[in-house]
Amino acid sequence: MMASDKVPMLAEGYQQLTEDVKRLKLERPEVIDAIEEARAHGDLSENAEYHAAKERQGQIEAMIADIEDRLSRALVIDPLTLSGDKVVFGATVTLLDEDDKKVRYQLVGQTEADAKVGRISYNSPLGRALIGRQKGDEVDVSTPAGDRSYEIAKIEFI
Repeated sequence: MMASDKVPMLAEGYQQLTEDVKRLKLERPEVIDAIEEARAHGDLSENAEYHAAKERQGQIEAMIADIEDRLSRALVIDPLTLSGDKVVFGATVTLLDEDDKKVRYQLVGQTEADAKVGRISYNSPLGRALIGRQKGDEVDVSTPAGDRSYEIAKIEFI
């Protein structure tokens, strides 16, 4: 992905990332204090607390940089403002599997995806297969669980 590529996400995903970066920035001073305290114990070469705190500091800084980068490139999409007859980011799609069992998914950003609650990434194998399709289309997708076939029964923007 190019550094300037927009990152589509829902408003709640943007909010979650904002909260995550705030929480990490609050943790920074605690880690700095832990480093200072560990440094006071003397020999740093065998000081496990010092090395653990330095490692945690590096993780926090990397996570903050990553989240701030995603937030700066965020393209916040409100599904309620969308319409049409094609599957796009933010759409909620009802599918019928080979046994005519209904499954329902909303296409969301990678950080918001949680298949257990019916949210899949637009970048997942199924998400990529659904983008641009219409009601009634057959969709074949290869997943880690094997090849699946679905029919698009309904497209909603909710």
